[in-house]
Amino acid sequence: MAKCPSRTSLARIANKWTAMIVIALSDGPLRFKEIKATVEGISGKVLTDTLRALERDGAVSRTFYPEMPPRVEYHLTELGQTLSEPLNALRVWSETYFDAVQDARDAYDRALEPSEGRLLTSI
Repeated sequence: MAKCPSRTSLARIANKWTAMIVIALSDGPLRFKEIKATVEGISGKVLTDTLRALERDGAVSRTFYPEMPPRVEYHLTELGQTLSEPLNALRVWSETYFDAVQDARDAYDRALEPSEGRLLTSI
């Protein structure tokens, strides 16, 4: 598995920022500030680095418009569009099962809390 050719592609796709950017661009081209506003919590540097990596991988295209002021838009390439469906499926799953995952986390955390007269269960 260590030398599997798909390893770097899977690592890129599994990155949370990649998934969020691809989902944001699924509806059409966006400018940098629009992506940053859509993908809450991402820093400008991480957004720049991730967009460059996606462009290098052929998933995102950057279009420069020589206007005043200059304008740059990012959009999914044909290859990038093939990621939209599986990543949107993950988004739908995470939204659908958010409460169930949170309940499981809470139950797990409660099981780890020490209480009077109760031993912690091994996990």
